[in-house]
Amino acid sequence: MAVQVSLWHHYLQAIHSRQTARVRDFQRAEDVLLTVLERVHVLDSRFLVDYSRDLGAFQFALRSSEGPQDVEVPLWVDAKALVMEEPGPTEPSEGPTSCHLGVPKAASGLEQWTADDVFSACSEDNAKCCGHIVPSKVLCVLRDLLVAATVYCKHHSLITPGALNASSLKAGELCLSLLVSSGWRTIHFNVIPVVRRNPVALTRVDSRLTSGFPEGSLERITAQGVDLEPASAQHWRVSADHLLAKLLSVLGTLGGHHLDSLSILDRVNHEHWRDGGRSAGLSFGHLKMVLLWAAALFPAREDWAELQGAVYRPLVVLLCCLATENLPHLLFPELNLLRDTGLDLCALYQRVEAFASQPEAALRIHATHLGRNPPPRVGSRLKALLQLPASDSAYWATAYFDVLLDKFQVFNIQDEARIAAMQSVFLKTKALGGEES
Repeated sequence: MAVQVSLWHHYLQAIHSRQTARVRDFQRAEDVLLTVLERVHVLDSRFLVDYSRDLGAFQFALRSSEGPQDVEVPLWVDAKALVMEEPGPTEPSEGPTSCHLGVPKAASGLEQWTADDVFSACSEDNAKCCGHIVPSKVLCVLRDLLVAATVYCKHHSLITPGALNASSLKAGELCLSLLVSSGWRTIHFNVIPVVRRNPVALTRVDSRLTSGFPEGSLERITAQGVDLEPASAQHWRVSADHLLAKLLSVLGTLGGHHLDSLSILDRVNHEHWRDGGRSAGLSFGHLKMVLLWAAALFPAREDWAELQGAVYRPLVVLLCCLATENLPHLLFPELNLLRDTGLDLCALYQRVEAFASQPEAALRIHATHLGRNPPPRVGSRLKALLQLPASDSAYWATAYFDVLLDKFQVFNIQDEARIAAMQSVFLKTKALGGEES
C-alpha cells in the first residue's frame, strides 16, 4: 500500500510542477487575445470584452491536455427585450434547450440588431417577432472583425509579430478558432459570441446536490443565470459553462483532493486513454462534469481526504456513465453529454476500467517507479453492476457508488449509516444477479 500511495503522490507532484508555468503562459496568451477583442469592440460596439470571468487560467492549470479554451464575447443587447422561441415542429432541434432569438415587433433600442448583417426577417404571420438574430451571421461578423482587429494590432505593434494566428478562422463553425503563441506554447482559444440572460434561478437543480458544495454556494451561483450560445446556423442554446467553472473553483476551497483528482484523471486521459492526444476521446469538460457529480454524490470530507480514494470517486462515476452511455449535465440532467459525440464509448469504457482495475502502470512517470503490478482489483463482470442506473435511476445515489468503491477496495468510510446503506444496495444488486463472482 505504501508503494501505491507513493505512486499517486509522485504522479500528482509531476503535474503540480508544471502548473505555475501553464498559468503564466495562459495569462500571456490571454492578454494578446484581450488586446485584439478590445479592438473588435472599437470597430463594432455590439461586441463587448468580458473581464469578469477570470477562471480561464485556473482551469487551464488543472489540465495536462492542450485542448481549446473557450472565451466568451458577450453581445451588447438587452436580453430581457428578446423573445426565446422554440423551434417549430418541422425544424430540426439541437436539444431541449435550443431556441430562436427573436426581436419583438415595435421593440425600441434594438435597431442595431435588426441590421442585415446579423438579422433575418420573419414572415408576416409571426405574431410576436419581426425577425431573429441569426447565430451564423453573428459569427460571420465577429470573424471579419477578428481578422481586421488582428491586422490593426500587428500594424500598430500592440501585439508582437507571430503572437496570433488567425488562419484557423473558418466560416460555418459554431465558434471561432484562434491560435495564440505564448513562449514555446501555443494556446488554442475558441471565441464564442454569447447573449447574457438576466439572473434566473435554475429551479430544476436537485436539492440533494447542495450538500456537496459549501452552504448556499450552489444556489448563489446558479441564480446568476445562463447564457445563450450558437447551437447551429439558426438556433441558440443554453450554456451554463461559466456556472460550472465557478462551481469547480468552489471545490478548491474545501480542503480535500477534489481538484487533484481532476488533474490526475485528465493527465491519464490524455496520455493513456487518448494516446497522448492522438485519439478522439473524453474532453476536459466531460471530466469536469464527472467531478462535479462526484462532489454532489460524495459530500463528506473524508471522501476526499486521501488522494487515491479521491481519484476513485469521479472514476466510479465515469465508469457508470460510460457503461450506461449517459453523462447527465449537472444542472440540466435531461441532457446527455455523451450523446452525438461520435466516440467509441465501448472502447473508452475498456480503457477506463483497465486503469481503475490496475492503475499502477499508468502512474509510473520514469524508470525509478517501475515495479510489479498488483493483481486486478475487480473481476470481469463489473460492467453488469455499472449498468444498473440505466434501468433504475434510484441507483444514481451515494450508496450505489459506495458499493462500487468497495469493489475497488477504496471505500474506507467509518460512517455506520453509509455502511448500512451500502450493504442494503449490495444485497439488492446481489438479488438481481449483478454481483461479482
